[in-house]
Amino acid sequence: MNHIVTVQDAVTAFADFMEPTNAELDAIEREMPVILADVDMLDAHIVTLDRTPTELDERRIRRARRRALAARVALVNRAAGTTLAGGAA
Repeated sequence: MNHIVTVQDAVTAFADFMEPTNAELDAIEREMPVILADVDMLDAHIVTLDRTPTELDERRIRRARRRALAARVALVNRAAGTTLAGGAA
């Protein structure tokens, strides 16, 4: 016979002590430009799911892809700039 029991994590998933820390919130804030650029890129792709992409759709997807890449590069460069000592490039 199998006993049915509740999962403690599921029951207390929204407890006060499980809030994100300040460090986690800061990390999310730093990554927000990348997140928003990825959302824009997904939006551009979603528009073309049920139809053949037009020239305008293809341009929108390319621009969104470039913005997402630029946001990722900027995030990596910021992270590398804060961890490298001595101004090394």
